[in-house]
Amino acid sequence: MKTLVVYLMAGAETPALAAAAARGGADIIEIGFPFSDPLADGPVIRRAAERALADGMRTAACLECVAETRKRVDVPIVPMTYASLLEAYGYERFALDAGAAGAASLIVADLPVDSHPEVRRIQLVAPTSTDERVSLAGERTDGWLYLVSLTGTTGARESLSTEAESLVRRARRLTGVPLFLGFGISTPDHAAAAARIADGVVVGSRAVETAAESPEALLEYVASLRGALDAASAG
Repeated sequence: MKTLVVYLMAGAETPALAAAAARGGADIIEIGFPFSDPLADGPVIRRAAERALADGMRTAACLECVAETRKRVDVPIVPMTYASLLEAYGYERFALDAGAAGAASLIVADLPVDSHPEVRRIQLVAPTSTDERVSLAGERTDGWLYLVSLTGTTGARESLSTEAESLVRRARRLTGVPLFLGFGISTPDHAAAAARIADGVVVGSRAVETAAESPEALLEYVASLRGALDAASAG
């Protein structure tokens, strides 16, 4: 079975939204901790981060959000943030407090693989990553490797990036850990195409847009992705 990771921005509604996503078939919930200069994120997630910051979602509140979400869902929860936040909070302190709140791991989008190895986290690689970096990321990643399917920021695209397949093929040669594709995956067709080459998919911007409508809309959307992944796996 292919793994479905659904990204949500931290906020007051996140625990209920995460519960809806899990009911829809999400295997992992990724919770974004808002940051004022999110270099990897496209306009949808940037706007969501701005709203979250305006609502007072600082690090302590985001950790409380993780703890509340943990009470509502049984699937793993993975906070996603940026190195500046950990720099201000303290790297080891953040890792410890996130774990105490119920996080299964961490994603730090802009922290190089060879920086702060004491912070166990899911590593990211991109089409521009060298073989050496992909191999090192595979060695140091926590459970699975996050493959950024394109050169650019997050956001919905019309089709799966043409760079994705070559990145998956190269990563398969260099590491044996599960490979999850993210960035630019927004439709069931995208998810099915990604599932044919990777072990899982990460869906962010479109999930955030749908979550803004209602938990019911998010559940329906996630269920459509789940169905596409399952069909691709069966095929």
